[in-house]
Amino acid sequence: MRMAYGSGLATAMARRLGRPCVYTPSARLALYLALRHWCRPGARVLMSPVNDDVILFVVLAAGLRPVQAPVSARDGNIDPAAVPEETWRNVDAVLTTNLYGMPDRVVELRRRCNQLGIPLFEDAAHAIGTRVDGQPVGTFGKAAAFSLSKHVAGMAGGFLAVEDERTRRELELLRDELLVPRSLRADLSTTLRPLARSAAHGLHLVRPVWRTMQRLGMLERDTFRMDLHAPRLTRCASEAPSLTAYEPWIRVDLHGYRTRHGALVRGQLRLRTARLDGDLARRRIGASLLAATTWASPALRDRPTDGGPPPLFRVPLLVHDRDILADRLVRHGVVTGYIYDPPLDDYAGAEFVEPSPDPSAARWFAAHALPADPLLARKIINALAKERVTPARPPLGDREGQALPVEPTGG
Repeated sequence: MRMAYGSGLATAMARRLGRPCVYTPSARLALYLALRHWCRPGARVLMSPVNDDVILFVVLAAGLRPVQAPVSARDGNIDPAAVPEETWRNVDAVLTTNLYGMPDRVVELRRRCNQLGIPLFEDAAHAIGTRVDGQPVGTFGKAAAFSLSKHVAGMAGGFLAVEDERTRRELELLRDELLVPRSLRADLSTTLRPLARSAAHGLHLVRPVWRTMQRLGMLERDTFRMDLHAPRLTRCASEAPSLTAYEPWIRVDLHGYRTRHGALVRGQLRLRTARLDGDLARRRIGASLLAATTWASPALRDRPTDGGPPPLFRVPLLVHDRDILADRLVRHGVVTGYIYDPPLDDYAGAEFVEPSPDPSAARWFAAHALPADPLLARKIINALAKERVTPARPPLGDREGQALPVEPTGG
C-alpha cells in the first residue's frame, strides 16, 4: 500500500498532539484546506485584525468574508466578551490567532462556537508547544494549522490537525489536488536557505546582509504590510475560491507554499523536528528572561507561573517609538519581523473585510508591539537597554487593562 505524502512527518506530529495530522508544505496551505472543507463560499469568518496579511488573503482565496473582531490590548488576540452579540449571531466560523504563541481565549471561543454550531479553527503557526489548561493548542477546534518553518527554522513544512481519521483522508485528497509538482531547484533552495541563515547569524553578518537586501530591493515587503493592489484584488473576488487567483498575495515570503517537497526537504525537516523539544526548551528560557523586563506585555508578565513560561515563537514587548526602534535594532544585529501594523481592517478597508466595531485596542497594540525572538533574549535585552527604550502600557480604557497598575516609564 502506497504511503500518503509526508506521512512520516504527519505521524510524528500526531503523536505530539494526539490528533490525526495532514502534512502540507506550509501552514497557509493547511489553513486553506480547513476553510475550504468546512466553509461554504460567502461564509463569514471572525478573526483578529492583528494578524499576518497573508492569512487575510488565504481567507479571501477560500471565498470567505473576514470579520474583524475586537482584541485585547494586552496580547492582540480576540476578546470574546467585546464581540457584539449581533456579530456572534452572524458569523459562520471563528479563526484564532495565538499571536506570537500567546494562547487565545480558546476555552471561551470554543464554548461560543459550540453554542452557535459553527466551527472553530486554530491558527497555531506560532504556538507549537503552547498549552491551555494542560491541553495543547491545536486540539480545541475542528482543525488547527501548524508551521514547522517557524519553530524549527526549516523554511518550509506545515500540518493540519483534525479530529478523526476519515477527515484526515478527505483532506489529504484535497491537498493532493492543490499541490504543484516539485523541482530539484526548489528543493535545493528550500534546503539551503536555513543553512545560509544560520551561517549569517553565526558569522555575525545579520546587519550587512539585511542592509544589502534592502538596498538591492530583494525584500518583498517595503513596509510591515505588502502592497494591497486593491483594483486587482477586487477583480479576483469573482474567481474565489481559488488559490491561483490569489497567488500573488499568498506566496509572498514563501513562494513554495504549495510545492510538493521531495525526499531532500522532508528528510531535513525530520532531522529538525527531532530537535523540536530542545528548541521549545530554549524558547521557554528566553521567554522567561524577556517576561521579567519592563517592556514585557502584561499578558506575558501576569501569566500564572505554575506551568512555566510558554515556548513563544516571539515575545510581545510593548514599546514607544516602535518603528524607529525596529530600524535601530538592525545595528545590533537584530532584525525584527512579524509586525502586523496597521490592523487588517485599516489595511484592507471595508471593501475586503468587515471592520471591527471597536478598533482602538488593535490599533494601539499593533503600533506598540515589538516581537522579540526568545532565542536572542540576552542580545535583545542588551540592545534595548543601550537604546534606552521606554516601555508602553495598555491604555486604561482597555477592557482588560483597567485593573492594571500604571507603572513609571523609563528604560
